[in-house]
Amino acid sequence: MIKRPWQIWASELHTIARTGLTSASTAFDVERYTAIRSLAARMMASHADAHFVREEGLFAAQAGCATPKVDVRGAVIEDGRILLVRELADCGRWAIPGGWADVNLSPSESVVRELQQEAGLEVRVRKLAAVYDRTRQGHPPHPLPVYRLFFLCDRVSGVPKSGLETSAVAFFGECEIPEDLSTERILPHQIERMFEHARDRDLPTDFD
Repeated sequence: MIKRPWQIWASELHTIARTGLTSASTAFDVERYTAIRSLAARMMASHADAHFVREEGLFAAQAGCATPKVDVRGAVIEDGRILLVRELADCGRWAIPGGWADVNLSPSESVVRELQQEAGLEVRVRKLAAVYDRTRQGHPPHPLPVYRLFFLCDRVSGVPKSGLETSAVAFFGECEIPEDLSTERILPHQIERMFEHARDRDLPTDFD
């Protein structure tokens, strides 16, 4: 999916502001770059139907040169059914288990940890199935750039159970995917693609 113009403009303004604040040497520079960051947040909040204070807080929390955040997702598919969890952070909507990659852990180690924390499973990573730019996939607008890494994982041990960040865990067939998906985290066509990768292990990794 092509980014909407306002998303590109808000992202570029935020990048300019964040980079500028990193190297700002005068109070004047700090004031001007802070104003640019605030403008980017207002653009995002206006078009995304979000609260300005939330967007401004997210932008202000980012420091250093601008770079995308990394999110990891682990698809466990058994007997033609995929494991989904209810995310407490998104009103109990369903998603493939995952979250932000952890510092000092590799991407695959991060997804193994997420499966254990959110679904109670010990898994082995089989394949990197996809690397997606969140803004090109059709998710609701988000103030920060995100790269999302999807891994196919095999269960080693454990029985599915909810964790501190989830309220339910269940397997679903391709025709049983719940309608109340956490579209902030996962979209129907991404789940379909994980089934395709599970059926054909020789498929190359998707990207962009």
